[in-house]
Amino acid sequence: MPAIETAPAATGVGELLRNGERAVEDDGDLRAGRAWFDRAYRAAEAGGDGDGMARAALGMAGLWVHEHRSAPAAALLRARLRCARTAVDPGSSLALRLKARLAGEADYAAGQSDAILAVLEEAKGAGDPVAWAEASSLAHHCLLGPDHGVRRRVLAQELITEGFRTSRRTDLLMGTLWGTVDAFLDGDPHARRGLADLRASLAGRDHLAVGFVLDAIDVMLTIRAGDFATAEARAAACAERGELAGDADATGWYAAQLVAIRWYQGRVAELLPMLRETANSPTLSAVDNAPVAALAVAAAAAGDEREAAGALARLRGRDLALLPRSSSWLVAMYGIVESAYLLSDVESAQAAYALLTPFARLPMTASLAVACFGSVQHALGVAMLTAGETGRAAGHFRAAVRDNLALAHWPAAAMSRARLAQALGPSSAEAGRELAAAAREAAGLGMALPAAPPRSAARVTCRRHGARWMFALGGRSVLVGHSVGMKYLATLLENPGQDLPAVVLAAGALPARTSAQPVLDPVATSHYRRWLATLEAELDEHAADDRRAERLRAERDWLVDELSAAAGLAGRVREFAGAEEKARIAVGKAIRRALARVAEADAVIGGVLRDGVRTGTRCCYHPA
Repeated sequence: MPAIETAPAATGVGELLRNGERAVEDDGDLRAGRAWFDRAYRAAEAGGDGDGMARAALGMAGLWVHEHRSAPAAALLRARLRCARTAVDPGSSLALRLKARLAGEADYAAGQSDAILAVLEEAKGAGDPVAWAEASSLAHHCLLGPDHGVRRRVLAQELITEGFRTSRRTDLLMGTLWGTVDAFLDGDPHARRGLADLRASLAGRDHLAVGFVLDAIDVMLTIRAGDFATAEARAAACAERGELAGDADATGWYAAQLVAIRWYQGRVAELLPMLRETANSPTLSAVDNAPVAALAVAAAAAGDEREAAGALARLRGRDLALLPRSSSWLVAMYGIVESAYLLSDVESAQAAYALLTPFARLPMTASLAVACFGSVQHALGVAMLTAGETGRAAGHFRAAVRDNLALAHWPAAAMSRARLAQALGPSSAEAGRELAAAAREAAGLGMALPAAPPRSAARVTCRRHGARWMFALGGRSVLVGHSVGMKYLATLLENPGQDLPAVVLAAGALPARTSAQPVLDPVATSHYRRWLATLEAELDEHAADDRRAERLRAERDWLVDELSAAAGLAGRVREFAGAEEKARIAVGKAIRRALARVAEADAVIGGVLRDGVRTGTRCCYHPA
């Protein structure tokens, strides 16, 4: 399309543009600005004013990337930006600014940043402070994912510097705002200092758009403090301010804050109707998947496993790694981990764990720091709980408690303590201390602690299938090859809740589902004690060698027959003094090897077994 010859400004175009620029740049009134700029664009287009069209199209785009959310509105903006670009001098500042805006819009929608960063370098080389400042802010918005913290902070500082050169109030405010947001996204302990700078900047004259973000961050901090009633009231007021400013994120941010409040109150299932609507709202950012993740959690918490699994599958797509690394990515991953936990979806939990691990030091903060769900370490711990890796889960939860305390996120700290107690198991003294501390904190905050997963109440069963053993838990099962330890484990599972002497397990003298505790006769010799323990250990070690295992089994069976022949009155097996220690070691090793093999075959069943099986002089299986 040939460039439109620049004509004298149509009557009123200059005034319309100045009104729009005052509304957006000085007052932060995006709604009023869009109306002024729309009128200015139409007037400039009618009068063949290419520069007027460019200024109007740039003004319509607003302060942020992707302000025009509906498909028709976004298409109209792109069309006007492109048309204006053909209507101005290709070497002008306006042409460079239009190029930056088009690159920023395209990159954001695609979850990328290469194009806008290239234009940013071009603006720096041109020495154009206005184009540089605008491209820097746009690039910052395209780099809000967790991978780019260092680059963002450099851009924010550059924007403040360029703001002094442009003399535009909005550039200085945006630079200060981005720097503050970056500090919160990075978990900087001094992040609140930026809020003081912003408040000072707004003290003399308000700026609706920047003030809306400031209010949203205040809501997030109130939730961290555990003052849920105040946070909910402030969230509603903040949403009203966002609507007044004409910010497209007003609805989405309010939903995110309400999800955070209800999550810590243990009432997230109440939001299911709202989240069904929000997850499909055209007002959402193109790369915001957090509402779908929240829908999965709320549905799972409400017991609707089908809807929860569907939402989770929608997020995973062909590969969870392809989910755009947007400003809401960490929060979306948190929802994926929590819903996978509630659904016992080990595959999703492990995929999320691998993707989250590089960001373990960060807080899970949404968008421009408007909602926070605590340390990434907590999500890593939940993923390991789902996978049955309770030891690794405990390590992550200890780190999460530490990090959440540093964030002054009291609800998240209490939740991490409760999860830590769950990972450690009911017999751990540390678990008791952590659970008591979590309960005290939760009572003071009016929050609900997370419940144990539904699967933990189920009992693992085991039965022989030829040369293998089938372990079953709920609707899942797995076959594992035979070993001596598997036989011991099967005996424990057949006698849940009973303490069985290791020496009895070793002797094979226990009938199925017995309620008696056989004891051995003290007249037996130490030779028999050493012999039996040695045979069991060698048999487990050489189970794969058929010929040697057959010889060892024959020898073991003969010894068991000899022990049975030594039975006393009422069929009580006579005790072999000192055999307990030998049997404790041999049986314990065999059972632990068997548990490892089950966990390798099915992490969930293996994890539940590890939580419930205890070895020692007496062994037992206590279903959680």
